[in-house]
Amino acid sequence: MLSQQLGYKVIHGRGSFAGDSCSINKDKYIVLNKNKPIEQKIKRLAQVFSKIDLSNIYVNPTIRDLVEQEKLDI
Repeated sequence: MLSQQLGYKVIHGRGSFAGDSCSINKDKYIVLNKNKPIEQKIKRLAQVFSKIDLSNIYVNPTIRDLVEQEKLDI
């Protein structure tokens, strides 16, 4: 999984939040809202990955397209 390659742990939680990435001490996390539809979770992951340089990492072309689209939307 791309998140693991980048050193992120993905956490699924419930609440009234959209989700995002954060660092606690030296650990990196991506927090996703368990109550959101899968499309919104995928979009949130693509948004987080769009902020990271992925040029030296193999990313599935479909995933790379989603990430590149998020870069354009920022």
